Amino acid sequence: MNILILGSGGREYSIGLAIYKENAHNLFFMPGNGATSQLGTNINIKDYNELAQWAKDNSIDLTIVGPEAPLVDGVVDIFKENDLTVFGPSKAAAALEGSKVYMKNILKKYKIPTAAFIETTNEKEAHDFIDTMSIPVVVKADGLCAGKGVIIAQSHEEAKQAASDMLNGSSFGDAGTSIVVEEYLDGYELSIFAICDGENYKVLPAAQDHKRVGDGDTGPNTGGMGAYAPTPLVNDDIYKKVEERVIKPTLEGMKQEGAPFEGVLFIGVMVVNGEPIILEYNVRFGDPECEILMPLLETPVSDLFYKGATKQLDKLDIKIKNEYGVAVVMASENYPYSSSKPAEIIVDEIIDDELKANSHISYAGVSEEDGKLMATGGRVLLCVGFGNSIQEARDRAYDLCGYVHFAGKKCRSDIAYQALK
Repeated sequence: MNILILGSGGREYSIGLAIYKENAHNLFFMPGNGATSQLGTNINIKDYNELAQWAKDNSIDLTIVGPEAPLVDGVVDIFKENDLTVFGPSKAAAALEGSKVYMKNILKKYKIPTAAFIETTNEKEAHDFIDTMSIPVVVKADGLCAGKGVIIAQSHEEAKQAASDMLNGSSFGDAGTSIVVEEYLDGYELSIFAICDGENYKVLPAAQDHKRVGDGDTGPNTGGMGAYAPTPLVNDDIYKKVEERVIKPTLEGMKQEGAPFEGVLFIGVMVVNGEPIILEYNVRFGDPECEILMPLLETPVSDLFYKGATKQLDKLDIKIKNEYGVAVVMASENYPYSSSKPAEIIVDEIIDDELKANSHISYAGVSEEDGKLMATGGRVLLCVGFGNSIQEARDRAYDLCGYVHFAGKKCRSDIAYQALK
């Protein structure tokens, strides 16, 4: 097939890498990054209508949309109007991520377990509700904030300030002019991904992400500093509860809303005393979770996306490799505080055959200049390791980190610590 992948990060690189290894397809990326050009052809057409026409002219058989912004903007609708096969939710269904208010109201309407909350545009109403809450209090901006629009306030005063700053537009602009204030759930967090075609779904192994920039979950939230899967913190009972109480009523509910859900339903779960409570939905793969889930699939990744896009998931038997994956994000010097100077990336030759066979790099914030790969800031790349245990996979991921050099590189040293306590 001719396959087009929309996006430029490590998530899109990892989807491309998994498909590239099938040796059966031609890959295109829009816009891609400095390393995706080694897997296929980068193109740069930002207008979605023009892109759809390009896809028709170039006989694209399948388009996979990686990031949330094009989904919320309605790229899937445009491609479908042009009779193109595309994997991802419609604009209406993507509101599950595009609006936290919409998402919480769907959870409430279809009796899906979630934290107690209010949604409001009124400062006094937010402050009054905060006064009734136990500490900490969670305050969320309604719109897309690249994973950073959530404040966990440690006092009522901090929560009120966060709510006021969002509502007056000083924190997140228009994304925060409507907010959700909700109770803090004390448990452990999981990322569970369901591939959906509107009717059917397939659940992938649960992963754990590490959001904060520093070891021991310290410092500000980021897009994610590393992840591992499958996590031993989930069992068959939790999977079953998530399917029965969350996935099935969500798919049924979205049909009733006139917005059947197709694509990746990313379920942010907090497990409290063995019970899964839903923190949030996203409508695409998590990044960095995607970078470990793609290589753990034994089923061809192109099959999963194509059958998801053509309502044939009931005909797909998903097979997962019997191993673990750990991904460690290597970020630029000033991440997530400010931008960093571009720096050349040097990867030493790997002599160790075991490491070479059981690890790889997924590139994200990189560009190509005069044949050199440059770190251009943010999350630069991920070192991904695999093994028969989480410890073995983690050791390989960190071993690979030692082969990668660029000025100012930094990473957490404790990815997967929750599973290895």
